[in-house]
Amino acid sequence: MPTTREPFRPQRLRLTELPNGAAGRVCELVGQVEVCQRLREMGVGESIIIERISGQGTLLCQVSNTRLALSEGAAQHIVVELIRSARP
Repeated sequence: MPTTREPFRPQRLRLTELPNGAAGRVCELVGQVEVCQRLREMGVGESIIIERISGQGTLLCQVSNTRLALSEGAAQHIVVELIRSARP
């Protein structure tokens, strides 16, 4: 009897759940339209790679060659797919 395999689906999580040192690809921005628009203006949009550097409450993140400090509230709007686990 043949078995069917589920397609591979990368793990999706909020940026606030991404461990320090890990990187993810932004899948979507969810929540308040004004906050999502401001994040896009800052360079945080769909398909962008974002790395969480450090922090709790205020998160320090790297987007391209730019470091951004994001409030926990703003980071809650960012849904990412894990692409690299935290570095040892």
